[in-house]
Amino acid sequence: MKFRTEIAVTPWQHPIDYNHSIVSLGSCFATNIAERLRKCKFRVVSSPTGILFNPASIATSVRDMAEGRVVQREELITIDDSYVSYRFHSAMAGTTPEDALKRMNKALENGRRALQEADILIVTLGTAWAYRLRSTGEVVANCHKQPAREFRRELLTVSEIVESLEMILRHTSCRLVLTLSPVRHIGEGMEDNSLSKALLRVAINEVTARHAERVSYFPSYEIMMDDLRDYRFYADDLVHPATMAVDYIAERFFDAALSSDAKALKLSVEEIIRAAQHRPTNAASKAYRDFCRKELDAISKLEGVDLSEEREHFERMLQINL
Repeated sequence: MKFRTEIAVTPWQHPIDYNHSIVSLGSCFATNIAERLRKCKFRVVSSPTGILFNPASIATSVRDMAEGRVVQREELITIDDSYVSYRFHSAMAGTTPEDALKRMNKALENGRRALQEADILIVTLGTAWAYRLRSTGEVVANCHKQPAREFRRELLTVSEIVESLEMILRHTSCRLVLTLSPVRHIGEGMEDNSLSKALLRVAINEVTARHAERVSYFPSYEIMMDDLRDYRFYADDLVHPATMAVDYIAERFFDAALSSDAKALKLSVEEIIRAAQHRPTNAASKAYRDFCRKELDAISKLEGVDLSEEREHFERMLQINL
């Protein structure tokens, strides 16, 4: 008997290896995937300019990073003694103009270097609803809780979303992996959320069809909505995926995205990480010292992955227990 509608994910023709550099941008789900990749010691940079939800803002951020843009003082606004920009998430706010500019320009520079080095760019789209600042006509990345009268709420069209995604392609040279956030934006209303997700999915399909040699799609949204169609897979807010749901989607991503060599190496890496997290009953025992030496030997045999933190841990434990 079948109790779930499992989503078949086709293995990638050009899979990810440990020697690849990855950048993950977009909604909070982009951060979730990046965290799972980082835990497994892949080289990944996550959302340099902060979490972004709509494709226009994501594309603008990519362009700004790629072109080496520098934020100017006059672009900042003051909110509750903090200095922010409508192009950045509130995580980039500063307590002084100098602090904010330093944080924002450092983020852009870090993003520029990451994109230059990247082999793979993962972009997770959250919503097609955008907020345009009435005074400038600019689509903002974050409204920073300013009065609604200052913005015009609008639904991006499929053509506008496609143009945003193609802007990303023009300003990068890496392979692009598109995914649709499984987080429902209920603040927009359930009907508007469904409309938004549908428009994003249609636009993604158009871009993957136009640029099939360079762009692929991973069905995180479909896995959440169909395979995990049960509120036990949601967090307490009944909107965000629970940790086990994100872990499951990440494992499906690894199944599809990783090469056979990367999968084998990932298993070895995870074993060493678990070993480093182990807390012995008697750290001074010969058995534990032998255990540390065995793990150091295992680390020395793995190439192409940075396990310096784990190596330092085992070496330190041996020094302590001489």
